[in-house]
Amino acid sequence: NYYPDFIVKLSNKKIVIVETKGQEDLDVPLKMERLRQWCDDINRVQNEVKFDFVFVDQEGFDTYKPTSFKSLLNGFLKYKKS
Repeated sequence: NYYPDFIVKLSNKKIVIVETKGQEDLDVPLKMERLRQWCDDINRVQNEVKFDFVFVDQEGFDTYKPTSFKSLLNGFLKYKKS
């Protein structure tokens, strides 16, 4: 089972799943790959709501100090497709 840290409803058409970590464990890359795949899958089978995700690590948060959720989404791209 997976329970995300936060689910942010930006609008009726967009939901973002937010995963936060103070320290990155060995299982984080696998969890994030599965979350990315889940978002791809759910977006492929329906088009009413777009699902996205973001991984926020403590070091990056302290370094970049995002001032809005949009800057957080644009700045934290680890585990996104290249």
